[in-house]
Formats: sequence, C-alpha cells, structure tokens
Amino acid sequence: MSVQVYIGLGSNLDNPETHIYTALAELHSLALDGVVVSSPLYVTSPVGPRGQPDYVNAVAGFNTGLGAQELLDEILDIEQKHGRQRTGNQWGPRTLDLDLLLYGENVIQTEVLTVPHPRIRERAFVLKPLVDIAPGLQIPGQGDVQDLLGGCDQSGIKRQVTDAE
Repeated sequence: MSVQVYIGLGSNLDNPETHIYTALAELHSLALDGVVVSSPLYVTSPVGPRGQPDYVNAVAGFNTGLGAQELLDEILDIEQKHGRQRTGNQWGPRTLDLDLLLYGENVIQTEVLTVPHPRIRERAFVLKPLVDIAPGLQIPGQGDVQDLLGGCDQSGIKRQVTDAE
C-alpha cells in the first residue's frame, strides 16, 4: 500500500532553520521510496501567545506505506528528538512542530488524529507552502488548495531567501 501524505513543519526556537532541515532529512526514512518533496521555507508571524519569535514553516510531501496512526507516531518521535516539550501551552513557542495535514484522500477522526488537519483551511502558513509543492491538490471535503489560500490573510507570511538563491 502506498499513500501520498503531506506534513506541515514549523519551528521558532533554537535555530529554527536547522530544525526544519534536519526534520526534512528524517522524513526521508518514512517515505516509501526515500523521496520527499519540500516547499521553500517561509517566515511567518506566530499564531497564539504574543512575544514569541516568528516561525519558520514548510510543507513536505511523500508516499508512505505506513498507516495514519503509525505515521503520526513516527512524526511525534521526530518532534521529541528535537526537544519538543508539550506543556499544554497550545500555539506557544516550540523547537519543532510536525502536523499530519493530509493522508491521501482519507478523512480520519479519532481521539488523537484528525485528517485533514482541522485548521488547514485557515492557515496561510500551511496552504502557501502546500500550493508550492501541490498546486492542484484537492483537500478532502474542503476544496482546492489554491482557492483556500486565496481566502486567507497572507500578510504575515514571507518566503525566506536562502544562501543558495
């Protein structure tokens, strides 16, 4: 079995770019063929408590043979390796946040997993990088990713220019 998945990545502590790039490399081990497509990095204003640093965000897509819960467990392990502290402070600063955005065309609702991600349609910092790697993508039950992005405030998001550009 192979399913196309999309993972949102975010970090705003302890050299965020390094956390994102390292996590992208770690996601290769979860890809069925070892191939992970990733968006450019974006610098975004934080959602949640004031006074925290800006985030660095990206989205990765790949095919996996893992079930949805297995994949969630693996990405939570990657977060832990990066020092992620789950303190109950939702939307607070973090070394690494990995969200399972889409698991094929599946709609999943369990106690620990909701796919598509429950706030995907309102998050430009997720939709913008998702459009970069999958511009024609349909979000199950919600519509075209580009149309959803068009309905979001994009003022707090800017593409990060890297040394390679």
